[in-house]
Amino acid sequence: MTSLRKIVTVVATVAAAFGGVFTAAPSAVAEGKWCNHAVCIETYDTGTYLGRVEVSVINSNQPHRISARVWTTNGWSANTKVEDVAKFRTYRDQAYPQRHFPAGTRLCAEGFRGGESVGLPCVTLTD
Repeated sequence: MTSLRKIVTVVATVAAAFGGVFTAAPSAVAEGKWCNHAVCIETYDTGTYLGRVEVSVINSNQPHRISARVWTTNGWSANTKVEDVAKFRTYRDQAYPQRHFPAGTRLCAEGFRGGESVGLPCVTLTD
């Protein structure tokens, strides 16, 4: 592989990695990961069934009390645990809807660091 081709491959790989981590998809089937600012939601199921939703909140360089709220536009919601997190550590917790949602339902998660919102990723579930 030529040097230029190697550089292009590395740049494309890095761009894809950062694009997948820092952008939110407007719609998708249930399985995937979507992020907004310091908050990500990740699902592991297919279709419009959501069994488990993982929320992660990236902490800053200060210790904080972190929590999150997960909900859908058709009325399901859950609060995650509240945790005191050391600096530069990512908070993770799960919510368990364990149900099918109609196509077009929006799934959202809002993360809180020190009582302030630090991100709100949402995704529309499709078949």
